[in-house]
Amino acid sequence: MDIQYYGANCVRLSTKKSSVIVDDNLAELGLKSVTKSDDIALFTTVHAPSKVAKLEIDTPGEYEASGVSIRGIAARAHIDEEGQRNATIYKIIIGDIRIAVVGHVHPDLSEDQLETLGTVDVAIVPVGGAGYTLDPIGAVKVIKKISPKLVIPTHYADKAIDYPVPQVELEEAIKGLSMEPNEPVDTLKLKTSEFTDTVQLAVLNRR
Repeated sequence: MDIQYYGANCVRLSTKKSSVIVDDNLAELGLKSVTKSDDIALFTTVHAPSKVAKLEIDTPGEYEASGVSIRGIAARAHIDEEGQRNATIYKIIIGDIRIAVVGHVHPDLSEDQLETLGTVDVAIVPVGGAGYTLDPIGAVKVIKKISPKLVIPTHYADKAIDYPVPQVELEEAIKGLSMEPNEPVDTLKLKTSEFTDTVQLAVLNRR
């Protein structure tokens, strides 16, 4: 399986048979949308339909498409305005790899949420902070609870992206995570045989 990063919280998980695009709200942030007609599009918050992808999901539930198993888990959003704004954590199983897409959630995950997530190989976690999403401290809290084998940070500062509020620089976020990153790559090619007992931090260059 390949993972590519497009900025903000947007990543693509792809194999020869399927493609999942997560949080492609890039057009709202000064970039171009990257969603394709054969994509399964996931959004961690309720989102207006783009009518581009073959399947769009933005709510909790169980889904199956193109050989991909998706479980959306209800969560409290990081910005919780009188309890009216919710978020969805996704557990995605592609082949033998289990991915958790955390999104802009409050770091206090419940036992029920963690039980539903179960075993996770890869956690995709925002780190930008500033009250908009998880900061490195909140991200570490989530990572420790999920216990993945590999962590991919997203939603950090980028001059090309018009974030609603300034985000933490990647270098600062990495220091806060207290993890030594792997060499940045354009495309992360994942194989379960390459996972180790030590949690790895994988940095992806924005495409």
